[in-house]
Amino acid sequence: MTKLFGSMTALATPFKNGALDEAAYEWLVNDQVTNGTSVLIPMGTTGESVTMSAAERARAIEVCIKVNKGRAKVYAGCGSNNTADVIESMKVARDLGADGTLIVTPYYNKPTQPGLVEHYRMLAKAHPGFPIMAYNVPGRTGVDMLPETVKRLCDIPEVVALKEATGNVLRTLDVYELCGDRMTLLSGDDFVVAPFIAAGGRGVVSVSSNVVPRLMADLVAAALKQDTKTALEIQLKLQPLHRVLFIESNPIPVKMALHLMGRFQQDIRAPLFPMSEANTAKLKVELQKLGVVK
Repeated sequence: MTKLFGSMTALATPFKNGALDEAAYEWLVNDQVTNGTSVLIPMGTTGESVTMSAAERARAIEVCIKVNKGRAKVYAGCGSNNTADVIESMKVARDLGADGTLIVTPYYNKPTQPGLVEHYRMLAKAHPGFPIMAYNVPGRTGVDMLPETVKRLCDIPEVVALKEATGNVLRTLDVYELCGDRMTLLSGDDFVVAPFIAAGGRGVVSVSSNVVPRLMADLVAAALKQDTKTALEIQLKLQPLHRVLFIESNPIPVKMALHLMGRFQQDIRAPLFPMSEANTAKLKVELQKLGVVK
């Protein structure tokens, strides 16, 4: 299976009058690919997948794949806390032509560490040969997939990568020590891309790259080339943007950023609501500094 690396974007989903805004979504996909994004990830957390119907999710994946035209890889988000539902969602994504899938650890149920392994094993058995990017984000799911568990996932050929979103670089080293190059490690935290790659990572699944895809692609490229000076410069340049993009729950700020850029409507689905005026003002300042908003 093809090794993953580079800047990958967890795509935000534009809505207009409550429905998928396909024109805005097409712009976003094209903007990502032309600015160096190597993997497109529709229907992750940033894509508001949990408040979309199965039909809506399928259509978003379909539009992404159609517009992309094979230029970047497409790993469709299919995660759920119901293993049977994940298997069905994976079938839909695979039939639509996705190159692989992003699967978050089951949330709310709080499976055990052996249970996590069996979850991914069942998914792989149901869809042999379909690449899986496992996703560990304990701050959202309530369960933390430990390094020893990731090592056990190495026995499942379909699990090719781990999106690690603890923000803890020591965790990255622990996983790399156990798994080496067998498991492609990807940062799920925009704040630590440069040190994450220095600790054995191969890229990032980014929120901020929705707004600044070229800068994020340049950061990852520099870090992979071990150009520490350039990578650090770009990382520090982007830190203020990262801070304001996570000042409220993701994807509230990134959708507001894309709105301020004139690309998205303000629509976001309850129980999330548009960004506060005070925080929007802070966001606008950072966007202006980066030159993406006048």
